[in-house]
Amino acid sequence: MDCGVVISKTVLLFLSLVFWAAGAALAYVGAYVIKSYDNFDSFIQDRYTLIPAVIIICISAVMFIFGLVGCCATIRESKVGLGFFFMIIMLIFAAEVAALVFGFIYRGKITQDLDHSMNDVFKKYDGQSSESSAADYLQTQLNCCGVHNYTSWIGTLWYTSHNNTVPLSCCKNSTGCTGRLDQLDLLNLQGCETELDQLFRGVLGYALLVILGFAIIKLFGMLSVCVISCKTQRSGYQPLYA
Repeated sequence: MDCGVVISKTVLLFLSLVFWAAGAALAYVGAYVIKSYDNFDSFIQDRYTLIPAVIIICISAVMFIFGLVGCCATIRESKVGLGFFFMIIMLIFAAEVAALVFGFIYRGKITQDLDHSMNDVFKKYDGQSSESSAADYLQTQLNCCGVHNYTSWIGTLWYTSHNNTVPLSCCKNSTGCTGRLDQLDLLNLQGCETELDQLFRGVLGYALLVILGFAIIKLFGMLSVCVISCKTQRSGYQPLYA
């Protein structure tokens, strides 16, 4: 058997086997992105930022079946099976490219969306509503206070109606902290917008790197299918122009 065919079959078998692992990894990445956004959904108005994660999960859902198809088609050198496997790889490759494009597009819009939505949430903060709970969760988890910094609370409804204090979720430690601005050593001073923006960019960047890696693997897989499909039992390979 020709060395090129052996290598190509090895690549395809390896690709088929990693389909399961890839499916599991992509499902985890997609779920992690959605969970990260869901934890702070009160600050995200543009739900289209979740498109890359939805695409990733859809891809992972069919990878397990396609892995089995790829193994059978490669071992039997079935032209029909290999053709079907090629179409599968090409469609997934196209979907991954689309996810990359959407990811880069919406990655640049995160800061703009956050600034508008976060200002609305913090201005309406009353300590009881679901949006207020989201603001408290944000400040507690990210160790931040206010949109840009702790002074963002000045002039808000909460600040003026609670003796010029910030919410206790701004406190580094609840012991002895009352939220008064003369206790700055007990407060988190950095703003939440920068922290949340970095979190989202980091998660999305991680997702894009994973997608790019699998897209490169799919590209080699498509080339390997072409090599095996061009092989004939008598003359080795058929010329591409035949």
